[in-house]
Amino acid sequence: MKSIEQSLKNIQGLSGQKSVSYIDLCMFPHVHLPIGFKTPKFENYDGHGDPIAHMKRYCNLLRGASGKEELLMAYFGESLVRIASEWYMDQDISRWHIWDDLARDFVKQFQYNVYIAPDRNSLSNFKNKSSESFREYVVKWHEQAARVKPPMDETEMVNVFLQSQEADYIQNMMSAMGKPFAKAIKIGEMVENDLKTGCILSQSAIRATSQAIQNGSGLQRTERRKKKWQ
Repeated sequence: MKSIEQSLKNIQGLSGQKSVSYIDLCMFPHVHLPIGFKTPKFENYDGHGDPIAHMKRYCNLLRGASGKEELLMAYFGESLVRIASEWYMDQDISRWHIWDDLARDFVKQFQYNVYIAPDRNSLSNFKNKSSESFREYVVKWHEQAARVKPPMDETEMVNVFLQSQEADYIQNMMSAMGKPFAKAIKIGEMVENDLKTGCILSQSAIRATSQAIQNGSGLQRTERRKKKWQ
């Protein structure tokens, strides 16, 4: 056993890598699982979203571990992925004496997600991309709307949604005012279909036609002037 440990130390010294021994790899080597303990299926947190909301979900899954704070801290990493997991692995756990220590550090690290959460103003500027369908856009918009605090009722949600629409849609969706959000989506999809089939002329098409007419009129006037001076 000693020869294996020595070999690992030699490898570490030669390559400059960190130790790969169990005692160094395991963040909580002295935590013993209770008899019959089964690891819950955690909802993963990737560094986005409200960190406190994630901790609430985590603690609800491990509510039977009350009083076993080391167990709570040890398994918290199992609920993290990507940048959040990297943050957890880089921590000096000697500073975490109780769960509250970990929780405060976690909130401090990811609280910015709450500060940059979408609000009513950002939602009204959340526009549809030319590469996505109206329904794809609605799904993304509604996901952002669900994060707004305080929450919007359905009437306000429809009003803000209409404010976010481009000219082609908003002028043809005013009938959605005061209606349920699901109805507004249906109206928007009908407008999308009418624009595709040409039943509704888009503002850009109208502008292009007007510009072409103006250019044509200007060209005719120029030709008439040329003939007049010939």
